[in-house]
Amino acid sequence: MINIPKGTKDMLPADSHKWHAVEAVARSVARRYNVKQIRTPVFESAELYLRSIGDETDIVNKEMYIFEDKRGRRLALRPEGTAGVVRSFVENNLGETLPLKVYYIESLYRYEQPQAGRYREHHQFGAEFFGSPLPSFDIEIISMAHDFLREIGFDGDGLTLELNTIGCPTCRAEYNKALRKFLADNTDKLCDDCKRRAATNPLRALDCKVKSCREVYKSAPSIRDHLCDDCKAHHKAVTDGLDAAGISYTETPDLVRGLDYYTRTVFEFVRGGLTLLGGGRYDGLCESLGGKPTPCVGFGCGLERLIDGAEKNGIAFERPAPDVYVAAQCDGARGECARIVRELRGGGLAAETDIMGKSLKAQFKYADRQGYKYVITLGESELESGVYTAKRMADGATYEIRKTDVLGDVRRII
Repeated sequence: MINIPKGTKDMLPADSHKWHAVEAVARSVARRYNVKQIRTPVFESAELYLRSIGDETDIVNKEMYIFEDKRGRRLALRPEGTAGVVRSFVENNLGETLPLKVYYIESLYRYEQPQAGRYREHHQFGAEFFGSPLPSFDIEIISMAHDFLREIGFDGDGLTLELNTIGCPTCRAEYNKALRKFLADNTDKLCDDCKRRAATNPLRALDCKVKSCREVYKSAPSIRDHLCDDCKAHHKAVTDGLDAAGISYTETPDLVRGLDYYTRTVFEFVRGGLTLLGGGRYDGLCESLGGKPTPCVGFGCGLERLIDGAEKNGIAFERPAPDVYVAAQCDGARGECARIVRELRGGGLAAETDIMGKSLKAQFKYADRQGYKYVITLGESELESGVYTAKRMADGATYEIRKTDVLGDVRRII
């Protein structure tokens, strides 16, 4: 037997309703915010990710699936969603009418150690908004993310929005000087990755997950002490806007996120220590990929982690029940069963009949396991009279269904 590759997971039929429920909420919230769907290729030029994500990120250093095609072009499987969307925005001149708000639901690939809620192939719901440097843009995308999680079921006191600003390139340059000095003074306490980042990209060191490094960084200088006046004003306007929108948050000065393109606002939604969704502002990415300067904000949400976190927090995903199973009591009734099913399906109902040659008892057992709401049974007497019996599986109640108006009668009882 050939087994599934390490770090991947099948979506089985018994679990598909969970994914459908989450994706339906995502699309519903996107529609209400006038956010249109975008789809980008599963692989891109490796240079796209090297240039946008940053050479010192774990994704580039350790996790990207990079390969050469038959003509020697260096390509990479998509490790995150934003870079491909921005590439498409620039390449297809999508900035003619702004703001442009798009969302995606797609697979991502990272070669990392599999663990709970984290896979080498995983799926993400994300949104990217293009066009405005105003704090209202930040508030808009945070509000969309908040509504999405709330409608999944993550509401109440347990859901926390962690918020920070990491400044603009101008004020961050001053902060990097102070951070480099701090890292140099504590180099003997740092892991090898942080020692390398101290010289090349000190802000990335703060995103380290090694416990000993996390302890060291508790006394690191704060970006808040080095913000320029514009960044301070921007952050103040974001928090004021969240207050006005009734979205509570926690100021988290050590939150930096793991990608180089972020500027100013960064945020994460956390429940019970599990990060469900994260994002922020990235005002320089379009220009760095050859486009016009275009301020942007975005977020990403891993669906495997979200579904796992939802179930651990007692959020149930209701399995939709199909409508009508039509059971044949004798072989002579199978043709009429098939006709009824075609009529019901044509009317928009979920209907099925036996295609396995099962006995009547086995047909009822199958209908019960599949969760059908009603079973219509046809035998010789029903064929002769033109009146069928529909049984409600929940309580055994029965109803007459006329051959001359099967769809109307079924709709009436449902």
